[in-house]
Amino acid sequence: MATIYPKTYYNDSIINTEDANLSVASSAILYGLSVYTVFHVTVSEGKYYAFRLKDHYRRLQNSSRIIGIDTFAVEWSFKKFQKIMNELLVANASKKDVFVRVSFHIDALLPGTRSRGLPAVLSAFVYDAEPIVPQDGARLKTSVWRRTPDYSIPSRAKVNGAYVNSVLARQDAIDSGYDDCIFLDNLGHVAELSAANIFLVRDGVLLTPGANIDILEGINRRTVLELAEKLDIPTAERSIDLTELYIADEVFVCGTSAFLTPVIAIDNRTISTGSITNKLRKAYQDALLKPSSPYVTKL
Repeated sequence: MATIYPKTYYNDSIINTEDANLSVASSAILYGLSVYTVFHVTVSEGKYYAFRLKDHYRRLQNSSRIIGIDTFAVEWSFKKFQKIMNELLVANASKKDVFVRVSFHIDALLPGTRSRGLPAVLSAFVYDAEPIVPQDGARLKTSVWRRTPDYSIPSRAKVNGAYVNSVLARQDAIDSGYDDCIFLDNLGHVAELSAANIFLVRDGVLLTPGANIDILEGINRRTVLELAEKLDIPTAERSIDLTELYIADEVFVCGTSAFLTPVIAIDNRTISTGSITNKLRKAYQDALLKPSSPYVTKL
């Protein structure tokens, strides 16, 4: 288990993490009415470098807008957001790379099943940047649970309550001896993992499910596509069948908490790791970890 740092930002103050609590009668608890994002912070020579911070801010803004939380854009400018994230990291005296999880919760008490015009509170806490899948290669299982469709709970919004879907699927995979799951959409196309996007390589082309396949349009996913373009690796976003994964030349996953990790087995079928995965992994690590990277924001 990753260590959670002692200071948390909650309700306009930095307080002890154990004191940052939501009421059991709040919408966030009763209905899962929170949105969130997680970003990586590299610590170098006492300074903090956040990966694609503005994109994570926009994710909170867009997720709030999608599910009808109408106060985030009013209360939070990017400048204010960036300032608070820096103050939180300083308060925790982070000396090694960490993740920061930021949530925007509706904390109204017993408001019923609605989202507009309700008070909300922002929280942020810091924890060790430990990956959620083995970095030397992940073993995946096709889930018996289907990915929640966008017309049911929006895939483009990181809604806390929606992650029951991911918990069911990943727990089934873990119970079956795998590291994570592969979701299919309601038409049987490959979607994503419980908390990461998926890529495959066939005949030198990098493929990933399109944004119409009930996936989260991941920030790290976009980064991989941008890096592939810089490396002159041809790419395509389209529908992918499960059996294409079985015969792929290479498969890897990416996400804030997954980093960029090769896949070595899917449903007990061995998958090779090849040159495209290795090239992109090196480029991704440079983009994520180097203070000189154009992808990071100095806090």
